[in-house]
Amino acid sequence: MSLVCAICNEVPEHPCISPVSNHVFERRLIEKYIAENGTDPMNGQPLSEEQLVDIKVTHPIRPKAPSATSIPAILKSLQDEWDAVMLHSFTLRQQLQTTRQELSHALYQHDAACRVIARLNKEVTAAREALATLKPQAGLVTPQAAPASQPAAAGAGGEPMEISEQVGMTPEIIQKLQDKATILTTERKKRGKTVPEELVRAEDLSKYRQVASHAGLHSASVPGILSLDVCPSDTSKVLTGGADKSVVVFDKNEEQIVATLKGHTKKVTSVIFHPSQSMVFSASPDATIRVWSVTGGNCIQVVRAHEASVTGLSLHATGDYLLSSSEDQYWAFSDIQTGRVLTKVTDESAGCALTCAQFHPDGLIFGTGTADSQIKIWDLKERTNVANFPGHSGPVTSIAFSENGYYLATGAQDSSVKLWDLRKLKNFKTISLDNNYEVKSLVFDQSGTYLAVGGSDIRVYICKQWSEVLNFTDHTGLVTGVAFGENAKFLTSAGMDRSLRFYSL
Repeated sequence: MSLVCAICNEVPEHPCISPVSNHVFERRLIEKYIAENGTDPMNGQPLSEEQLVDIKVTHPIRPKAPSATSIPAILKSLQDEWDAVMLHSFTLRQQLQTTRQELSHALYQHDAACRVIARLNKEVTAAREALATLKPQAGLVTPQAAPASQPAAAGAGGEPMEISEQVGMTPEIIQKLQDKATILTTERKKRGKTVPEELVRAEDLSKYRQVASHAGLHSASVPGILSLDVCPSDTSKVLTGGADKSVVVFDKNEEQIVATLKGHTKKVTSVIFHPSQSMVFSASPDATIRVWSVTGGNCIQVVRAHEASVTGLSLHATGDYLLSSSEDQYWAFSDIQTGRVLTKVTDESAGCALTCAQFHPDGLIFGTGTADSQIKIWDLKERTNVANFPGHSGPVTSIAFSENGYYLATGAQDSSVKLWDLRKLKNFKTISLDNNYEVKSLVFDQSGTYLAVGGSDIRVYICKQWSEVLNFTDHTGLVTGVAFGENAKFLTSAGMDRSLRFYSL
């Protein structure tokens, strides 16, 4: 049986074999191919001349080359030309095969795309017909409602209702907000500058150490806790939202999970406890806000106030209304009992995504952070932007109002925390953090005495002096949430390392 070169399909003069593909080649041709490409021509694996194995065959005795100098030169030139033609022919065969495969794949994709487009067109037509049928019925149900921003949809088979029409800020709602703000302002003035006797002193706070760590609250397959809140009425209850799309209620004293709430289709980025009811709220990039019953362990309301990721969530002091911000550039004010969006506003001159939102303790104004480094203060009753705080660089990641009502703390992707005086509308203090420090969470304690910063680590500052009294580096990932217990008796934190940690004396 004769050997044939895999490149030129001729009987080789000096045959050799490649250990990479086990094919036979003419040594002259394969050495030129390796010099140009460094790979085996059959399978593309790396190959060097040293790896080639010669094959010993019996050749007839060849006559010696002619002594004339011109003839060998011509023969050498012809041989080189032949080698080049063979190598080029082999490359063209390979390229032709690759092109055929790509063409087949492109034709298959085009056919699949045509099928998907046809199906979507059919679904859109059906949806439009259904909407045209439902619109008169929606008008009968809510005759006083303003034009809907999105079609309403009532859930069936035990599913919560999903309502998105805007019913407007009625005089009754505005009066309710004003009455609550008056009560809260009076109470705050009565407290004045006195600090609660039960509040942990700074010298004791500086002695805090980690006392507990829990890593099994959320799924390990998609690690990370993205949000955290502590129940105001029972600070032993802690609420977390995870990258695994679930919301978990955890009892610190019993060290066990009270409820695991599932329903979001994407990660949970914001969670809030209701101060007086067994109810929690969560928001997600799936563009929904969900209201959950802790005792029932089920979703009782779905609020669809936005058309893009919900980035911030804040509960009004009345406990009846939710503020939300979104990447769709709107903030929305919704009624948690009915799930209806009362009002939805955007700053058309800015045209920028909102990154976070937080109510002032009195509830008549609130702040939003934007992706272009702005902090905007809004009047809720008038739905107008009343003040702007520029100064950060990078998207604003977190904002927090102090309970005294005078201070606002803000963090952004510029490794700093800025403190603003709401009376003078100016920045009076900037806390510069380490280079590349990522601020993910800011929170004042209930008395407004301490400020906790969560991000690359955990830091606690005492207000007015703004000096650091605590620094924890126990988390192995970014800290995404921090919260104080009652009278700062403990500090809790959650992070991307999937752990919930507690710190106290």
